[in-house]
Amino acid sequence: MRTQVCIIGAGPSGLLLSQILHLAGVDCIVLERRSPEYVLSRIRAGLLERITVDMLRAARAADRLDREGLVHDGVEFAFGGRRLRIDFKALVDAHVTVYGQTEVTRDLMDARRKLGGVPVYEAEDVSIHDFERGVPVVRYRKDGTTHEIACDFVTGCDGYHGVSRESVPAQALKTFEREYPFGWMGVLSETKPVSHELIYANHPRGFALCSMRSQTRSRYYVQCPLTDTVEDWSDNRFWDELRRRLPDDAAQSLITGKSIEKSIAPLRSFVVEPIRFGRLFLVGDAAHIVPPTGAKGLNLAASDVHYLSCALIEHYHDRSDGGLERYSATALERVWKAERFSWWMTNLMHRFGEGPDEEFRRQMQQAELEYIAGSVAAQTSLAENYVGLPV
Repeated sequence: MRTQVCIIGAGPSGLLLSQILHLAGVDCIVLERRSPEYVLSRIRAGLLERITVDMLRAARAADRLDREGLVHDGVEFAFGGRRLRIDFKALVDAHVTVYGQTEVTRDLMDARRKLGGVPVYEAEDVSIHDFERGVPVVRYRKDGTTHEIACDFVTGCDGYHGVSRESVPAQALKTFEREYPFGWMGVLSETKPVSHELIYANHPRGFALCSMRSQTRSRYYVQCPLTDTVEDWSDNRFWDELRRRLPDDAAQSLITGKSIEKSIAPLRSFVVEPIRFGRLFLVGDAAHIVPPTGAKGLNLAASDVHYLSCALIEHYHDRSDGGLERYSATALERVWKAERFSWWMTNLMHRFGEGPDEEFRRQMQQAELEYIAGSVAAQTSLAENYVGLPV
């Protein structure tokens, strides 16, 4: 089998890249080790920057997003019993859109199906060969039969635990990582959101976040120890703890209900450099992880897809490799800025423990939040980063 680009992973970044390349006349094949049902069962973030929305529109996968996505012109920060609204529209004339990552994936699946580009699902034992020099070859097993794909380029969109980064010799990678000493206990419920915009809460008991997936489906989080399990958190315990961490007016208007999904997510900052190795390119979580506090994970994957798709189209249409040569440096420049913002947000909003410097950290958080509340310049910087830096 022969193709121009072999894409490993059929999450949103792999599907988006394949759709953009297909529309530009670049041949590609997508391999996914899981079933479509499994891919759609993964509950992920749901806040999209403008560039991500624009890319989905260009990929002909945004009809439902444009109908059902919730446009947010601001976000709230709760601290010290008060609520501070950051007005994106007034500060930077921009907005974000709330639309679940599962729905993004579903829409991209439908868009690929319409164009006859269904990925190869349940592709087992995927391996990547000869990507540093020569013609890359990707092998996989499907229904007991081994297949081989010769290609010009391989793109690894297969996440943190995927085969793509693992195929790179360890000595070729430089890894930067920070693991945080807490997690997020998340609950999805068929309840009306407590607010029409997100609320980030800094509280002595720990961080909390009020988010949503639609006008009738809410997503809430509370900071918890890494030693906790989902079984430790009954619905009643979760709702009681969330109320404690919210301002009184929000706590009183909170509508509770039976959870339809629960999970605990650890927080990590992670980057590898470079993210190009000969004819293998890493995209999204295969190359970098951000803590979810800044809502950057999916959006960073989309910006990687932007840079790489432009470079591949330039290669095939203009016979120029300039974009491919610059891909790693260009993508990583934006990645590190998003890592910085996510790290800053995480340090601003969470409790880190009971160590000797924790009281100092809390005073610094309070001072920073008060500074933001009183400074248009600080609010503008926050808004500029939150809605997404330009590509």
